[in-house]
Amino acid sequence: MSAALVLLLAVQTFAQTAAGLSGTEKEVADRITTATIKEVTAALTTADMEGRGTMQPGGDKAANWIADRYKSLGLKPLGDKGSYLQKIDFKETISTPETSFKVGEESLAYGSEFVFMPSSAREGAGEMVFVSYGIQASSIKRDDLAIDLMGKVVVMLEGPPAGYPKKSWDDQKVSMSVLINVVSKGASAIVFIGHGREEQPPETMINYMSRRQIALAADTGGGLPEGVPPILFVSAKGAEKLFAKSATPLKEALALADTQGFKPFKLNQKGKVVSKYKSAKGTASNVVGYLEGSDPKLKEEAVLFSAHYDAYGIENGKIYHGAADNALGVGEMIAAAEAFSKLSVKPKRSMVFLAVTGEEYGLLGSKHWAKNPTWNIKKAAANLNLDGIGSEVYGPVKTIVGFGAEHSTLGPMLNDVAKIMDVTVIPDPMPDEKIFLRSDHYSFVERGVPALMLLGAPGGDKELWMKRIKDWEKTGDYHQPGDTIKPDWAWEGAETVADIMGIIGWRLSELDTMPSWLPESRFGKLERGNTKELPEEK
Repeated sequence: MSAALVLLLAVQTFAQTAAGLSGTEKEVADRITTATIKEVTAALTTADMEGRGTMQPGGDKAANWIADRYKSLGLKPLGDKGSYLQKIDFKETISTPETSFKVGEESLAYGSEFVFMPSSAREGAGEMVFVSYGIQASSIKRDDLAIDLMGKVVVMLEGPPAGYPKKSWDDQKVSMSVLINVVSKGASAIVFIGHGREEQPPETMINYMSRRQIALAADTGGGLPEGVPPILFVSAKGAEKLFAKSATPLKEALALADTQGFKPFKLNQKGKVVSKYKSAKGTASNVVGYLEGSDPKLKEEAVLFSAHYDAYGIENGKIYHGAADNALGVGEMIAAAEAFSKLSVKPKRSMVFLAVTGEEYGLLGSKHWAKNPTWNIKKAAANLNLDGIGSEVYGPVKTIVGFGAEHSTLGPMLNDVAKIMDVTVIPDPMPDEKIFLRSDHYSFVERGVPALMLLGAPGGDKELWMKRIKDWEKTGDYHQPGDTIKPDWAWEGAETVADIMGIIGWRLSELDTMPSWLPESRFGKLERGNTKELPEEK
């Protein structure tokens, strides 16, 4: 098939799909290109970018690269002092070599066999005891804490036990009650080991918590409250060492823990834990540019596009490239910015493009911008956020999730545009993961701005691509050095997501009034600029 014929077929296919779009909306989609998405994603994932770490040179290099790209597109700067960069003060906390866990005469390896929950410097030592899940229930005549815990290193499992409904365990806040009981009985340290059913096994906790921790410099919170002993997670390999001199081997102990007749017992070894940290201050930047609207009045309002450009940077000599999460999202956003900058008809509202840092450490960059906006937050019409895990490059996008769609008038807009593009909108397929609360759009929701995050996926049985997502999260390259551009990526899927976002952005720019929260939403009474706590989820 000739290249010309391929191009003709592609144009005809798009014309059929986009039959319900206006001329300008078709132009938006035409000007969003796969080439730009690929180029930006590739540039941000080179070794020179060093994983774009917050408070690391690679992150600064990426921010400057994005700023230069904004400038080349003719976007106006919206950062500090006429620049594209909004500087943020951060603090970094890392463990020191003094951090240790000694079992008998053997030391466990920090970062592979154990890690501490982030806390201030503290120590604990004593005989080790195993208390299973820490359950105390007279109704079933079970008391996992029926052993002297004063000054002991308490080894335990994260509940619920096998066969116990997790929802009931969580609703009753049993885990918190158990911790309070163990602390009140004088434990010198609390050590969690795995049983194999955890959503986040100890190995995952060790992987994340042993990395450097980043917080806003002004943040005085975090860490364990005073009076709480050190809390650790130990891997399966490390757990074997804890039980090495016990009369009950680890495998047998785990089986006993799920029986009603469990009795706590000593591990016949002493444990000593020491957690020490050092902190450093530094900076990183959000990157903000805008395209001024054409309407004399509406240009004071803005459609806010966002995507986080940071990944985990360099950890222990390894580069965390962050290709799917989220260089790809930045590529999609910049492709939309390029399209709007070249339109023959300029949007009525202004378009703000915000590439944020610090997302991986708790939405820090977007929280900072939302609290210190460089555009009047009361005149932010809506936020369209891109933060994915690469599901849009599994194949042609025929399914889309709009996180937050059920809360505002953005939902019907998404439905309409997706239908025109022959894409099916589905509700959140993973509600238990609470993704709506976990990406940058939520920082703007907290300020009362209606927001939408898009996740694209193939058509067909959703269980197939959901399994691929979950496998990638648990055993794949998610937040790991292996998150790189793959040869089998279907880039046309990424372009479809960018097309949908761009067309929604255009429609938002043309509305007579800004989008609103739906009355039945728990955010229904929020006003832009909100500074109050959000209503709890029902």
